[in-house]
Amino acid sequence: MSSQGFQQVQKQTQSLVLAPQLRNSLKILQAPAVELRTSILEELQANPLLEELPIDSISVEEHRESNNENEREADEELDFNAEDFSALEKMSEEMREHYSQENNAQSHTSEDDERRDFFLNSLTENVSLQQHLIGQAELTDCSEQELEALLYLIGSLDDNGYLTETISNIALTTRIPYGTVTSAAATLKTFDPPGIGTENLEDCLATQLELRGRGDSLAAKILREHFDLLVRRRVPELKRKTGANPEDIQDAIEEISTLEPAPGKRFSPDSNSVIQPDVTVYQDEYDEWQVVLNSDYIPRLRISNTYKEMLAKGTLSKQEKEFMLERMRSGKFLINSIEQRQQTIERITREILKFQNEFFEVGVSKLRPLTMNTIAETVGVHETTVSRAIANKYIRTPHGVFAFKYFFTPGYKAGNGESVSNKTIKDMISQIIEEESPAKPFSDQKIVDKLKAKDIKIARRTVAKYREELGILPTNLRRRYD
Repeated sequence: MSSQGFQQVQKQTQSLVLAPQLRNSLKILQAPAVELRTSILEELQANPLLEELPIDSISVEEHRESNNENEREADEELDFNAEDFSALEKMSEEMREHYSQENNAQSHTSEDDERRDFFLNSLTENVSLQQHLIGQAELTDCSEQELEALLYLIGSLDDNGYLTETISNIALTTRIPYGTVTSAAATLKTFDPPGIGTENLEDCLATQLELRGRGDSLAAKILREHFDLLVRRRVPELKRKTGANPEDIQDAIEEISTLEPAPGKRFSPDSNSVIQPDVTVYQDEYDEWQVVLNSDYIPRLRISNTYKEMLAKGTLSKQEKEFMLERMRSGKFLINSIEQRQQTIERITREILKFQNEFFEVGVSKLRPLTMNTIAETVGVHETTVSRAIANKYIRTPHGVFAFKYFFTPGYKAGNGESVSNKTIKDMISQIIEEESPAKPFSDQKIVDKLKAKDIKIARRTVAKYREELGILPTNLRRRYD
C-alpha cells in the first residue's frame, strides 16, 4: 500500500505578461472615439497634472511645440529639491474657493427656472408593451377576477406579443376559473396593437384581418385553412384548393403582407446605436483624396503649467516630488498613446485607400479581396495591431459609412486573373435577382451561369450561401403570378 503525501516539484513555464502601460496603450488603440473620450475624461479626473485644452485655443503645431517644451522642462524638473506636501492641499483649496466665488457671482433668474422646468418636462420615457396593455386593461369593464386574469395574461406575452402559456396552464396556476381566463384572453385580443395575445403567427395575422372586418375574405380563408401553402407561396395549389383565380390569390397575398407579424416589437427597446465615424475619406476640389480623423470627441491634453511651476520652485518634499513626477509620466504616456493611436489609424486608412482605390472611386462592385496581414506588412506593424486599430471603428466614404472590417474580405480569382471580393459577388447576385422576372425567378444554378459569363466561377452551394446571407428567398418563394 503506497503512502500519500505532498511533494515539492520544480516546474519551468513561460507566460506572456503585459505591463500595465502596454495594456492601457492597447486599450486606447482599440477604443472607438466616443469610448476613448470617456476613458480620457476619467483620467482627467484622476490625474491633477492633466488639463484639457480648449478646442480652438491653439493650432496643432503650437500644441506639438508645447508638448516638446513640456518634455524638456520635465527632464530639468527631475533635479529639483522639495519640502512640503501642503502645497498641493493649499492649491486644491484655492481652486475650490475660486470656483465657488465664480458660481456665487452668477445671477439666477426666474427664466432659468422656466428653462430648467421645460427641459425636464420635455424628457420622454418609453412605454413598455406591458405598461401599454395594463393601461387598457384598467379601463375595461370587467370583474376583479377577470382583471387579475388579464394581468397574468399580459405578463405571459413574449417580445413579439404572442401568448406563451396555454389557457389551461394559466387557469391552474392562478386558480382562476377556466371560463374566466378564456374570456380574459378574448378581451386581450381586442387590445391595441392588433394581433396582441395570439398564440402564433397564423392566429396573429387572421385576428388582424378580423379586426379590420375582413374575417370572411379570401386572405383570411388562406390563413386559416391553407397556411402551409401560403408560406411556400404555392399559388397553383392555392388556386386548386380555393377555386379562386391567380389574380385574386395574388391580391390576398398582398393584403396579408400588409399585416404585422410581431405586434409587440414596436414596444421593444431601441437597440440602434449612433455611429460616429473615426475617419472621413473624401475628394477635395482638386480631386485629391483626403483622410481626416475625427478628433471632435477626443479631448486635447497637456501637462498643467500650474503644477510645473510648483516643481520649478523647488519647495516640494521628496514624497511630493515623486507623486508629481509619477503623475506627469502617466499623463505624458496617455498623451503619447493617443497620438500614436491617431497616427496608426491614419496610416491604416491611407493604405486601405491606396489598395481599395477603385472602391472609393466607383463603389462596392470594385471592392477587392484584402487581408489584415497585407496592411500590417505595408504599415510595418503586427497583424494584431491592425486588428485592434480597426475594431469597432467606421469610415465615412463617398458611398456611405462602412466598418473598417468591411474592407477586409476574402475573394475569388476571376477568369481575367483579377481578384474579386466576396462582397462584390454578393452585390452582383443581388443585382441579378433584382433584374429577374417575378414569374420566372432565376434558380441558384442559373445565377452560377450568369456569374460564369462574367468570368466568375463559384459553386452553386456558394451562391445559395450568399443568397441566404443577403436574406433573399429561394426560387419557389420568389415566384409571383400576374
